[in-house]
Amino acid sequence: MDDTKFFTNEERERVEVAQQQIFALASNVIQEGDEEKLRAHLRRAAEAGILQRDAFDINPIVKDLETALIVGEEIGLSRSILLSVLLWSIVKGGSASINDIRSDFGDEVAYILHGLMRVRELYTKSATVGTENFRSLLIAFADDMRVILIMIANRTCIMRKIKDTKNVEAQRKVSMEAAYLYAPLAHKLGLYKLKSELEDLSLKYLEHDAYYHIKEKLNETKRNRDAYIERFLKPLDEKLKAAGLQYHMKGRTKSIYSIWQKMQKQHVDVDGVYDLFAIRIILQSPPEREKMECWQVFSIITDMYQSNPKRMRDWLSVPKSNGYESLHITVLGPEQKWVEVQIRTERMDDIAEHGLAAHWRYKGVKSGQSGVEEWLAGVRSALEANDDAQLMDHFRLDLKEDEVFVFTPKGDIFKLPIGATVLDFAYHIHSKVGNQCVGARIGGKNVTIRQKLQSGDQVEVLTNSNQTPKRDWLSIVTTTRARAKVRQSLKEMESRQALLAKEELERKMKNKKLDYEEPVLMHTMTKLGYRIVTDFYAALADGKIEMNEVLETYAQQQRYAHGEFEKTTPIQSANQFVMPEDAKTKRQTENSDVLVIDENLKGLDFQMARCCQPVYGDDVFGFVTNGGGIKIHREDCPNAPQLRQRFGYRIVQAKWAGKRGSQYPITLHVIGNDDIGIVNNITNIISKEERVLLRSISIDSHDGLFSGTLTVMLDDTSRLQQIIKKLKTVRGVKNVSRS
Repeated sequence: MDDTKFFTNEERERVEVAQQQIFALASNVIQEGDEEKLRAHLRRAAEAGILQRDAFDINPIVKDLETALIVGEEIGLSRSILLSVLLWSIVKGGSASINDIRSDFGDEVAYILHGLMRVRELYTKSATVGTENFRSLLIAFADDMRVILIMIANRTCIMRKIKDTKNVEAQRKVSMEAAYLYAPLAHKLGLYKLKSELEDLSLKYLEHDAYYHIKEKLNETKRNRDAYIERFLKPLDEKLKAAGLQYHMKGRTKSIYSIWQKMQKQHVDVDGVYDLFAIRIILQSPPEREKMECWQVFSIITDMYQSNPKRMRDWLSVPKSNGYESLHITVLGPEQKWVEVQIRTERMDDIAEHGLAAHWRYKGVKSGQSGVEEWLAGVRSALEANDDAQLMDHFRLDLKEDEVFVFTPKGDIFKLPIGATVLDFAYHIHSKVGNQCVGARIGGKNVTIRQKLQSGDQVEVLTNSNQTPKRDWLSIVTTTRARAKVRQSLKEMESRQALLAKEELERKMKNKKLDYEEPVLMHTMTKLGYRIVTDFYAALADGKIEMNEVLETYAQQQRYAHGEFEKTTPIQSANQFVMPEDAKTKRQTENSDVLVIDENLKGLDFQMARCCQPVYGDDVFGFVTNGGGIKIHREDCPNAPQLRQRFGYRIVQAKWAGKRGSQYPITLHVIGNDDIGIVNNITNIISKEERVLLRSISIDSHDGLFSGTLTVMLDDTSRLQQIIKKLKTVRGVKNVSRS
């Protein structure tokens, strides 16, 4: 290998330094013969012209060595990771196959390289890198968490090297991927240093002027900022020690990227950002004293310094959805400067620093998390355990058990459950595409609508304008969405066919000089065994009954109705007559065309509308949906006027027959003064009520007022009015209203 041509002098120096550092870090993991085999592969690749510089003119060997160094310093090197990084360019260029690598270096290295090549294949299929689905698919294709770690390190290495590139378009693309894909992945994995570096570098290339403006401001004020933090903490430290609290404090300057985000959100310059730095007070508290001691620290700080109520955040009473717990306050410190103080315990700080992985240790996994989120959260625990072989295998991701990701020909990604078919995918794109689907082309081969999809398939749906949905399609589709659309299409087809059958019947009656009479037609349907009009016309359209048979029966019933000849029904004494059960039901229906909401109601799909959340006791009406089910709305529902005006023919009268034994979700809006403890007072009232359950609560404060949204489960309007009345008695509450 003629390195005089392939390396510049600067690159040759980098290679020597990186080699020394890497083999110092990995001296205990490299096996005998590895280095010799690696050099042989590199030599063959160079002689074959495989090792080419990329779009940024970066030398691939330098990039791979420095990527391996990042992995070693930030994550920890193993033999398999080190060799995979250094061999990636060789396999990518085609100088060696996966089987060649397996033969020379073993299964682990080959497995990781297989994942890296699958990720490369993914990039060639899709351009929608910034989507959540792409992140999930990236993890699915990688199959092993070491692949993701290498990708993050590789992207960090590239971002460090493209400062002076002339390829501005490629620089922008790579920077956007770093910000929207790899930085969030690094954050999920607990790699906070790499996450911050990726965010800052992406901002540096995407928003050059803003980045250097913030950086210069921070450099100008660093010495003063450090001195100020010390002045702020010294008297506070004395007070906390006097209170007998066990704690430690730390201050840190926020990253340039996070400062820029606050500037964008608050529409201010750097000087207008309150929290250029934050001070954390971390208590060593037993679980039963956590909240009490946090509020004790809050009291000590606010006694010393004036607080800003607009900037107070109470995530102790109601933690964030990701498990984050902390008490944030902003106070006016010495020299009239605003300082953000975060109060938390060591447990809370562990969760804040390590995200979901730490949350598992204290709370357990939440059932709502997806497989991807669970996997990412567990990776950090594996890294901390430092047991490469076994734990890496344990946390390999197999999304095939839950979902598949497929592409359109344009590279758009769609997520479907495992077992989904071509027909599911067609309906996922659009109802019309699904209705006209006749198959698909996957990997250059034509497949049927029954073909099950695999992750990574690029699916081109084939349609035909003459195709229509079939009833057996319900056994082909697996997703609820597709099944509902098939049923809807079948119903619409049946309605159209029934309408055509009705028009044809009326035309035939006119040809035979038979006058159309609705009561006579009803008797005719009953005579032929049909009680529902739509069923009768559907049978007529399908040919289950002959048109001539209908016409003959209709003519006969019409003659009976006009008394042209006597009916031959035997005479029966009135006192011996017993009305059939079906006749009783029919008479009741004729006398009262009202939907009775009762727990014994069978064979009818009805639900409570989410827009107005009716409960037992509300004045309600029913609305027939496109799917054939019925939504129950309150009479004063905000959507009621529009529904009555546009779809009056689909309105059904409804009334309650009795309590259904179940509870209904009700949303309440509470407005009041932002007083300490008001949230606890509200939740205490609800918790003491029988048969009332608080399902969720969301509080936001502004200008000394708070606005809260509560979702409670209760069974009737009387209990609802009772709970509203009690909430209004809470001190500080100004108004309580139902959504």
